[in-house]
Amino acid sequence: MDSRPLYFISDLHLSAATPKTYAAFAHFIETTVDDARAVYILGDLFDYWVGDEMLSAPFAQQLSAQLRTLAERGIALYVMPGNRDFLLGARFEAAAGAQLLEEPAAVEALNHRFVLTHGDALCTEDRAYQRFRRCVRCRAVQRFFLRWPMLIRLILADCIRALSRMQKQPYKKKGGDVTLEAVMQLFAQSGASIMIHGHTHRPARHQYDTAVRWVLSDWDFDGGAARGAYLRLDREGIRSISL
Repeated sequence: MDSRPLYFISDLHLSAATPKTYAAFAHFIETTVDDARAVYILGDLFDYWVGDEMLSAPFAQQLSAQLRTLAERGIALYVMPGNRDFLLGARFEAAAGAQLLEEPAAVEALNHRFVLTHGDALCTEDRAYQRFRRCVRCRAVQRFFLRWPMLIRLILADCIRALSRMQKQPYKKKGGDVTLEAVMQLFAQSGASIMIHGHTHRPARHQYDTAVRWVLSDWDFDGGAARGAYLRLDREGIRSISL
């Protein structure tokens, strides 16, 4: 049995405009996880991703090459698309040496069964967002969107991000957190005793009788108060570690 630890992160929102956050991420990949069996990135690795043609940009090439070093060191990499980068595809997967995860994903390791999700699907009180999510996660809609010129896709992504800022970020508004009903339903469906997700930017550990829900921290070292953390699961258990 492979007893090496697992690491979990999410909501880094990386782009060329976040050099300090990228530097923290690079250190995490190069040094922190060197003893890992696997690294799980549970959504919103990128601030936006409008198709794998973005791999032609220097920043995406640099980040993908950084990720690929994990496979070269015998560390598995799993990437779950989030609400900002749900268009990650096979070209990114190959370039990064990663395996894309569909959500929710149930995993068994180190005598634990846990379920992984980005978290936005659990925010069921935000009905307008859930309608939008169902639309953009539809494969036919995605194929249609990916036929558009890259410039048009980038303009649309900028408009959506601007709208989020005007709304003071969707995870801060009413309905922007997960609902207990959705959480309990996912626990029941997965048979897991541990749930790990991000999206809400409200890092915490929530106890439900014999089940535990861990909420991952977002990362931001480029504006305001610096923050960032990861979860580590090893033979001693699971814990959150700040950067």
